Amino acid sequence: MYQSIITEVDNSVGILTLNKAERHNALDERLIDEITSGLLDLESNSEVRIVVLSSTGRSFCAGADLNSMRRSATQTAQENLGDTRSLARLLSTLNELSKPTIARIQGPAYGGGLGLIAACDIAVACYDAVFALTEVKLGILPAVISPYILAAIGERYSRRYMLSAERFSAAEAYRIGLVHEIVPGEEQLDEAIGEIVDSLLKNGPNAQAECKALIRVISGQPIDESTIEETVQRLARVHASPEGSEGLAAFVEKRKPNWIR
Repeated sequence: MYQSIITEVDNSVGILTLNKAERHNALDERLIDEITSGLLDLESNSEVRIVVLSSTGRSFCAGADLNSMRRSATQTAQENLGDTRSLARLLSTLNELSKPTIARIQGPAYGGGLGLIAACDIAVACYDAVFALTEVKLGILPAVISPYILAAIGERYSRRYMLSAERFSAAEAYRIGLVHEIVPGEEQLDEAIGEIVDSLLKNGPNAQAECKALIRVISGQPIDESTIEETVQRLARVHASPEGSEGLAAFVEKRKPNWIR
């Protein structure tokens, strides 16, 4: 079905793997479209509770594909809109997926690769992973990925790394909040992600989707009457939902809720 990605489902975990190792999983039109389609397929699959974004080869994602960059250099601004809108749709789809998402990062991640990481809920990287926002080296800017980068690392670090295009280590990515955990190698990477998956699967899937929606609405808003009312309404609605009733009943009755297999 797909030429540039692999999708599989393993014990409630949907795994979407970028599969262009020979091109360092660089983003071209096909890969962007296939990642978007793959995410939507996993979103609609009732067996999938969690989505892991991974890649083959030595690199997580090298950013934009060289051939795509060559072509865009000869196009007008209007002609470039199609490609940039496809990337924007991919990042929006990943960011707004109702299911928890985890980025599994090995090797370099540049440009748009950082956008993919920042749009995931959780990110785990190997010690030898390397990161960079390289766009200004090419005389362009990381505009489409910028909302997700700013949300992940804040304005201050965004200023430094967007303007300097310097590479930074996994330790620095952890320090500034781009990744949540760093581990020595790929074996430990899978172990760490497995532990996170186990924690995620214990929780209500609808509550997790509601948490993601809540964060998108509340983030950056002032704590005023409107925001407070928004939180009150959301909590009351979820409390009264079938999952909320089941979770509270299971707690009182000291049993596992029905979403834990």
